[in-house]
Amino acid sequence: MPLVLPLLLAVVLFCLGVYGVLARRNAITVLMSFELMLNAVNLNLVAFDAWRLDGLATGQTLAIFVITIAAAEIGLGLAIVLLLFRGHGHVDADAARDLREEVGP
Repeated sequence: MPLVLPLLLAVVLFCLGVYGVLARRNAITVLMSFELMLNAVNLNLVAFDAWRLDGLATGQTLAIFVITIAAAEIGLGLAIVLLLFRGHGHVDADAARDLREEVGP
C-alpha cells in the first residue's frame, strides 16, 4: 500500500478533530475531538514506521506512548467534566470560565 493513503486519512482525521475542538462547546465533544487528533498522529507514526522498514519499530513504540498519554488525559478530562456537571448541571466549555479562582488584592 502506498504511503499517501494512510497520510491522507490522518489529515482528514486531524482536520475533523481540529474542527471539533474549535467549533464545539460541549466538553465531552471537545475531548473526543482531541482524541481523534491523537489517533491521527498515531496513524502517521505507524505509517511512517511501516514505510521505513528499519526493524526498530520506533513509530510503533511512540504510538504506544501516545496512547498511554491519551488514556491519562481522557481520565483527567472526564474527571473535570464530571466535576463541572455535578457543580453546574452542564458541560458547556464556554460557561466553565467561572471555575477559575479569583485572586484577592
